Amino acid sequence: MITHNIVGVGSKKIISNKDFGLRMLKLFTLSALFIAASLFMGVAGYHYFGNLTVLDSFYNACMILTGMGPVDKMMSDAAKLFSSFYSLYSGIAFLTSVAVLMSPIVHRALQLFHIDSAEE
Repeated sequence: MITHNIVGVGSKKIISNKDFGLRMLKLFTLSALFIAASLFMGVAGYHYFGNLTVLDSFYNACMILTGMGPVDKMMSDAAKLFSSFYSLYSGIAFLTSVAVLMSPIVHRALQLFHIDSAEE
């Protein structure tokens, strides 16, 4: 196992590939559940406020959640307000889930880079 010393911290070990894979699986599951909950909220809102079918609501929620933009025009003020706030929420939610999923990869790369530079 690779170890490195950080001034004032002592010796740290990089987790094994198996533990890293389990951590990634856990964070992937957490991100997927968060996206699914966000998608469900969008489908329910578009169905209720926008008077869209469940399939059209799903389509709109998916397009907004991934940043592609709205598909159907919202006619009522309530639907427009929901669509606006869901769009704001979606931008933050999607980027947050990607950041949560990518953080262990970036952390591991930085650790390995630090170890490589410390060995020279």
